Amino acid sequence: MRASPPGPDGVRVVASDCDGTLLRSDGTVSERTRAVLDRCASAGVRVVLVTARPPRWMDELGDLGVEAVALCGNGAFTYDVSRREIIGHRLMPTELVGTLLAELKEALPGAALATESVRGFAREPHFQRANDRADGQWLVGDIGQLAQEPAGKILVRHLDWSTEQISARVKQVVGERAEVADSGAVQLGEITGRGVTKALALLTWCAEQDPPVAPQEVWAFGDMLNDIPMLEWAGRAHAVANAHPQVLALADEVVPSNDEDGVASSVAALLDARSM
Repeated sequence: MRASPPGPDGVRVVASDCDGTLLRSDGTVSERTRAVLDRCASAGVRVVLVTARPPRWMDELGDLGVEAVALCGNGAFTYDVSRREIIGHRLMPTELVGTLLAELKEALPGAALATESVRGFAREPHFQRANDRADGQWLVGDIGQLAQEPAGKILVRHLDWSTEQISARVKQVVGERAEVADSGAVQLGEITGRGVTKALALLTWCAEQDPPVAPQEVWAFGDMLNDIPMLEWAGRAHAVANAHPQVLALADEVVPSNDEDGVASSVAALLDARSM
């Protein structure tokens, strides 16, 4: 438990993860959640989506009633949903991307690699996608072709290993040169640049506001290990009931699960307290 979480009058920003947190398990957003997000806008509380999703997956959430700001790719991209435009990024340089791809290929036999860049999604031919989305794919090729430009994320998939096994092996390869995150995606390791996390993206965005938003003015919601840096930085950390045990352990408050609209119920209580 962390000290001195803010009361309702001190909250200016609600920062929420998407999959497994704000969204239900089938990927939908309930009418209750939409209604609460609408209330946030009228109450002067800004909602920021902070997600492992790439920018190209955010347009389907563009009607949530939030101010169309999404911090994507575990902090690698800042995306304006209404304009469908990447407006900021924290990319690994081309040389590092090429080095990591080559080392991962050698150290992890059987792994398939992909990248997320400003241009979109690029992958090796045998990289099996978790769904049928073809949006934003600009390249299918070998790792030499994948290393043509800076990348916000490198993705590592191995169909014989669990996500935990992949992440552990990837960490051994990248060392201190990059960050390895676990968002709960099945059989997938996710790499961003050194120091690039959800916390970095959120604190940067908050510092850019006028006036700047302090950590004590932020309520954050999450469910997985990649949410921990954001939850540790925010003034009040909320875990949905379905969260990873490590996330549950650090939270100031555990709210109902994503399928029970836990974020909406907590934020509604905040807005009710403020109106009183």
